[in-house]
Amino acid sequence: MRLSWRARLGVLLVAASAVLYLVHYLIFRDVYQVAVYGLSDLAFLPLEVLLVVIIIEEIISNQEKQSKLNKLNMVIGAYFSEVGTALLKAFSTVDPHVDRIRSELIVKGTWTGRDFLEASARLKQYDYSIAFDPRNPAVLHFLENLRDFLVSKREFLLGLLENPTLLEHESFSEQLWAVFHLAEELAYRTDLAQLPDADYRHLATDSKRAYSALIVEWLKYMEHLRNRYPYLFSLALRTNPFDTTASPVIIDQG
Repeated sequence: MRLSWRARLGVLLVAASAVLYLVHYLIFRDVYQVAVYGLSDLAFLPLEVLLVVIIIEEIISNQEKQSKLNKLNMVIGAYFSEVGTALLKAFSTVDPHVDRIRSELIVKGTWTGRDFLEASARLKQYDYSIAFDPRNPAVLHFLENLRDFLVSKREFLLGLLENPTLLEHESFSEQLWAVFHLAEELAYRTDLAQLPDADYRHLATDSKRAYSALIVEWLKYMEHLRNRYPYLFSLALRTNPFDTTASPVIIDQG
């Protein structure tokens, strides 16, 4: 049976240790010293295992997790730049009760972790009531624009779904699947003006699922920007999709 490189390395190190102890004996002819050094080394071995295997490995593991988290948030940032922020702005226009949560979503530069936590808790109690009235021409216009936008981003969404890093972020992946499902549903409907009422209700349910999940992830992302990238957070504040007065242009208040 062929040994792995780790097994071969282990055998080599044990053999090297035995040779060095033999050399020590041949030079000093003192079995007592060889035994003392050998037992001392063996006594310290558990501490070495504790130091190397547990403590150092934990430090390396935490560094790898942080690096992976940073890469993940870079992908999430690209998603909100390309798709997420525009979707939130669109969905908020067909949410009849959005003013009830608007104040929770007008993130301020002075927000702390507690503010984000409290806003998230209140948003979980909100009823995301999206409904499409087929007799309203604005609804048809909204759905057509939404379909065209999501279809144009289909390749981008597929690329994200194939990204293995996102698989470890369950809540974001679920949100992404909800948006992609809505894109697929809309893409199959070439004539949105001729749909039965039941189908409009179905599209409203799909939209509600994507909208509610998207808001949760957006709030998490805003907190991440506040903690790690103040300059990106500043831009995100000035392009907040729920702030009707938001503008990326900075005005001199003085």
